[in-house]
Amino acid sequence: MSLPGLPASVRLVEVGLRDGLQSVPEPLSTAEKVELVRLLIDAGVREIEAVSFAHPKVLPQLADAAEVMAAVPRIPGVRYRGLAPNYRGAERAVDCGLDELVVVVSADEDVSQRNQRLSVTEALAGLSRIGHLADRTGLRLVTAVACSFFAPARGPVPDAERLRVVHAAVDAGSAGVYLAGTSGQEEPGEFHDGVAEVRTLYPELEVGVHLHNRNGFAPANAIAAMQAGADWLEGSFAGLGGDLWFPGDPSVLGNAPLEDLVHLCDGLGVSTGIDLPKYLRAADRIVKLTGRPSASFVSRGGTRADLAAASWPEQSEPASDRG
Repeated sequence: MSLPGLPASVRLVEVGLRDGLQSVPEPLSTAEKVELVRLLIDAGVREIEAVSFAHPKVLPQLADAAEVMAAVPRIPGVRYRGLAPNYRGAERAVDCGLDELVVVVSADEDVSQRNQRLSVTEALAGLSRIGHLADRTGLRLVTAVACSFFAPARGPVPDAERLRVVHAAVDAGSAGVYLAGTSGQEEPGEFHDGVAEVRTLYPELEVGVHLHNRNGFAPANAIAAMQAGADWLEGSFAGLGGDLWFPGDPSVLGNAPLEDLVHLCDGLGVSTGIDLPKYLRAADRIVKLTGRPSASFVSRGGTRADLAAASWPEQSEPASDRG
């Protein structure tokens, strides 16, 4: 049964191969990454953030970006993304067969300085330069607004700071912008109002959201974003990844598990085009490859169909009253 205001369908973007694997110290092989891509495509995933063009010394886990892009299957309708942290990375990305180039700019000054060693002003100047490169080379540009609503060691981020990045992204030629819940402490009203505001200001701009689940609000934030008109939601297989480190159990610091988003949308009657049982094969595979336990509820708890098909275990004594 659907809720009011939800779309008939929504796009789901898999970021595990980039945002997930960059948090795993031991690099996977190129062949293992391509295997994961094939499993995702078989499950119906059509938008995959597959690589990053960060300097190999900074992120050795993703140093084989060019090799991965040379080996992934080219299937009609499948779109590959790569992240460029700076202009030099964007130059490396140009000839690798990407469909989309992603640039991340933090709305929060302190996070920008700590994560990229740039002021927001400097980061936006870099975005403009990359925008010119993308336009010249025919790459579709997507801008990520990190810390869109909340920043560690600060709290809520003012609307004006988020919109400053959105305006600059449009000026740089971005075809899409996504509002990122980088800290994992964002709330549904923030996502709803943030997406709705961008939608009102730029009706032709595609708008997505990137979800973390530190506070357990990712499903509610996904619903709020969809009700406000978000074109896509982002997550990673098994919830692999991490946010900025602050006190908290490591098991809650990752991205929203994409399988939970698929499961949620299935339950709401919102089509994603992704087959959940097939997608879970990719989620299971990443758990085996990395040794990291899944943060996904559907992986650990199963679906309604799983529970409905279960049989009562044989027992010799009455079960206790569990409510």
